[in-house]
Amino acid sequence: MFTIDDLADRLGGYLPQDEIQQVKRAFYYAEQAHDGQRRRSGEPYVTHPLAVANILANMHMDHQSLMAAMLHDVIEDTGVAKEALGEQFGKPVAELVDGVSKLTQITFEDKAVAQAENFQKMVLAMSRDIRVIIVKLADRLHNMRTLGALRPEKKRRIARETLEIYARIASRLGINTIRVELEDLSFQALHPMRAERIKRAVASARGHRRSTIRQVQNSLQKSLDDEGLNGSVVGRQKHLLSIYRKMRDQRKSFAEIMDVFGFRIITEDVDSCYRILGVVHNLYKPVPGRFKDYIAIPKANGYQSLHTTLFGSGGMPIEVQIRTREMEAMANNGIAAHWLYKAGQTEHPIAEGSHARARAWVKGLLEMQRHAGDSLEFIEHVKNDLFPDDIYVFTPKGDIMELPQGATVIDFAYSVHTDIGNSCIACRIDRHLAPLSTRLQSGQTLEIITAPGARPNLAWLNVVVTAKARSAIRHALKHQQHTEAVQLGRRLLNKALAEFETSLEELPAKPLESLLGELGLKSEDALLESIGLGTRVAHVVSRRLVDLQHGEPVPSRSERQAQGPILISGAEGMVIKFARCCHPLPGDPVIGHLSAGKGIVVHRDDCRNLAELKSDPDKLFALEWSDQADEDFPVPLRLEIESRRGLVAELASLVTDADANIERIGIEERDARLSIVNLTLAVRNRVHLARIIKRLRNLSHVGRITRLGN
Repeated sequence: MFTIDDLADRLGGYLPQDEIQQVKRAFYYAEQAHDGQRRRSGEPYVTHPLAVANILANMHMDHQSLMAAMLHDVIEDTGVAKEALGEQFGKPVAELVDGVSKLTQITFEDKAVAQAENFQKMVLAMSRDIRVIIVKLADRLHNMRTLGALRPEKKRRIARETLEIYARIASRLGINTIRVELEDLSFQALHPMRAERIKRAVASARGHRRSTIRQVQNSLQKSLDDEGLNGSVVGRQKHLLSIYRKMRDQRKSFAEIMDVFGFRIITEDVDSCYRILGVVHNLYKPVPGRFKDYIAIPKANGYQSLHTTLFGSGGMPIEVQIRTREMEAMANNGIAAHWLYKAGQTEHPIAEGSHARARAWVKGLLEMQRHAGDSLEFIEHVKNDLFPDDIYVFTPKGDIMELPQGATVIDFAYSVHTDIGNSCIACRIDRHLAPLSTRLQSGQTLEIITAPGARPNLAWLNVVVTAKARSAIRHALKHQQHTEAVQLGRRLLNKALAEFETSLEELPAKPLESLLGELGLKSEDALLESIGLGTRVAHVVSRRLVDLQHGEPVPSRSERQAQGPILISGAEGMVIKFARCCHPLPGDPVIGHLSAGKGIVVHRDDCRNLAELKSDPDKLFALEWSDQADEDFPVPLRLEIESRRGLVAELASLVTDADANIERIGIEERDARLSIVNLTLAVRNRVHLARIIKRLRNLSHVGRITRLGN
């Protein structure tokens, strides 16, 4: 059994004695705190923190991380408080332990919310100290190694969470050794029979191909030696989940997966990497399109290597990776390599760069967290952002931007800066104008065109793929709705205050402050927003304001006589909506209904649904169309037409000639002779619609035309 003395011997290779003593002191403290507690397997509980610390020792993590690993369950599982840990071991260790600990004090309605809240807490802790996530990954790895004692359904739940979140975080931070083991352990827990069959097939294939693998390895090594290049060739085996995914995605049997085994060539410097690539391509023919240069363009997690696939003897494909020793350390340890080099009191640019990228990623997570509506929405953003297939595009200055596969111009704009995304209106791709919804391809150069008054569009959410763009658009739309609701609320309240021959601007500050206190609102904008969104009635608010001003009830004159109707143009934004039951057009007599959470909903005054709404007259408003109403409005028509060939083309041509658009068309047979055409047109106003209907009636085979509503 692994002991604290075994760990101390291992730490002696890179930590000074005083720091090793602090780690041992943390172990004895944890041993005492967990006294009497046992794991499901029956072992003393302290074996778990000791194993977590051992995983971190393999990564050469610093003594504070190792102490946090020893103590990471003390706050959760014993009566020890964070403050007590701070007094014993210092504030940095206490903060690390608190970041890794779970939220057990709060009860949630379902486990999904609990997991999301836990992850949010961890992100906040990561922003203060990135080591939190490394300790957490080591904790999760040991838990996955010891899943055997748990119930099957709990095994699957933990394995699924590990695969969706923790393995992807390990990948994002470049900690490949932990990622591979987490993925394989999760796969074995989720699909034990499939994992076992693939494991046996790999062992069998290794036996059958042993001579071939040895021959390729010897050929590669001999070619390097002949050219005087310093490099060592090692064989590598694809892990279980990687093989399974390839079989599933490509619909191949195991026998058809030829590149189960590959080779890695480790050398001293970058120049040797490219020279070795030339030697390898001279020895075996490369497969076209299968070369990737991650040295010139590293992955987001800092991973660097040359990848190439070759035609080996007998047509067997050979995967070869070529990298330096520092790149190998980065590939295996990722951000943890930062502490590996620090432990030796040296700094390395690759490790430092990885650490900077990790901090930038956590900063991006915090920005997403601020914009997300709730914890579940946030964790969905994180899942989408963690493990994309990347493309590389260029800014006009030649800077490289990394985006996920399928990203659009809008995603690129938000990756540059949130303000650029919010105000973008068009784009030039390789100097040619392109729409914002264009899907990007590697190698393109992009220039974003912005305008000061531009705003995000709700439809953008249907095309963007990056979590940053999605959360920023939602945040901007919420802010936009807030601004428009405040403006509408001001108009409605001033209209109601006109009954009392005053306005919001003329009211003293004291009655407004008193009303805000009564309603528990923080600001005037919050009051106006609630009126604009229909959660408060302007007439009631205005009367209370005037009563507070005068200290007694004040008689009012009729609102209808005092003020004319509210003018609308159709371009007010998100707080004035047009009813789908009657589809009002400019020129139709209209009435507005204040609907809670939506603002004003505009109906035609002959709409049947208004009969139910008239029971609350305080929420109805007289409306009138502004002369500036020049938007297009949808209107549904029903046509009875004699069936004939070319019917749709003829209708489309006529509507286009009348300067309108067809938004939707559907045809159903009424009988052998007649067809019913349901047509939704986008028109400017009632006169425009009348002109189109007149043209349709001039067609000899068109019978009855009905404008639909209710």
